[in-house]
Amino acid sequence: MARAAPEELARQIVESPMAAIVPPKVDFVNWAPPEPKSEGSKLPMVFAHGMGDSCFNPGMKQITNLASKRAGVYGVCIGTGNNIVTDVLNGFLMTMNKNVEVFAQKVRSDPKLKNGFNAVGFSQGNSIIRGYIQKYNDPPVNIVIHVHGTVSGVAGFPQCNPSNNIICKSLAALCGNLAYNPLVQGVLFQADYFRDPHKLNSDGYKKYSEIAKWNNEAASNNATYSSNFNKTNRFVMVKALADTMVFPNEGEWWGHFADGSDKEVLPMNQTVWYKNNLFGLRDADKAGKIFFETTPGNHLKFTVEDLYEWIDKYIIGM
Repeated sequence: MARAAPEELARQIVESPMAAIVPPKVDFVNWAPPEPKSEGSKLPMVFAHGMGDSCFNPGMKQITNLASKRAGVYGVCIGTGNNIVTDVLNGFLMTMNKNVEVFAQKVRSDPKLKNGFNAVGFSQGNSIIRGYIQKYNDPPVNIVIHVHGTVSGVAGFPQCNPSNNIICKSLAALCGNLAYNPLVQGVLFQADYFRDPHKLNSDGYKKYSEIAKWNNEAASNNATYSSNFNKTNRFVMVKALADTMVFPNEGEWWGHFADGSDKEVLPMNQTVWYKNNLFGLRDADKAGKIFFETTPGNHLKFTVEDLYEWIDKYIIGM
């Protein structure tokens, strides 16, 4: 269907409950534009959208415009497709690593970003930003705001919590059984960051999983991930307290399920990647680079005022 009817497939993805789309946040009829701030970081801003969303959608266009005007800087949303259809489809049918590669190419082709930038990610777009930071970070990300991000990987299907529903638990187990082989890891973005807590010691997870490689949980260790990670000066982690898309939602704060459990949730400082400093997270935390924020509602249910507060506090106020 991706080849025969890509427009129809993209439409179905956008309309599915799996889509994480930023809607327009303000009604321009009775709205005044934000007053640009003169102080703080003057680096440009880069935005990355969520699953099923696109830089060509009205919501992402509006958010890019509002946030960059608030900071008084150049802003751009970088998608991995060159039109709305391919941008949506690439969020499913292009691998996580390939999405990061295309994102990096687009960053490096924009002369306004050559001296670095501040980044804002939404939902799955945070996986792309994380990958860029660990694999490239040149030009460097100075400050990143991860809004309801999939940064730690996920262990459940969207809208289906494996912790309290037997069907959801079975569905998550099925995803884990299918995910860790070169075929699936080479096709589906979401499989690349699916982290089944019951499969962490399996040969398939350690050999094939992309999130295992990013976490340095795989058979081989990539030391450049830590050095690149710590080139970034601030990581602002925003968690949705009533999230029904990211399981566990503690993953939005670098936490995850305990090994072998889909009920016990570990905070960041109890995870294996923090305790063993597998990709530099502990170093960043000890250096005072990790910050935590929350929103009270569901996935991507934040307000313009929330966005301005994060920009004012962490980018303009640095």
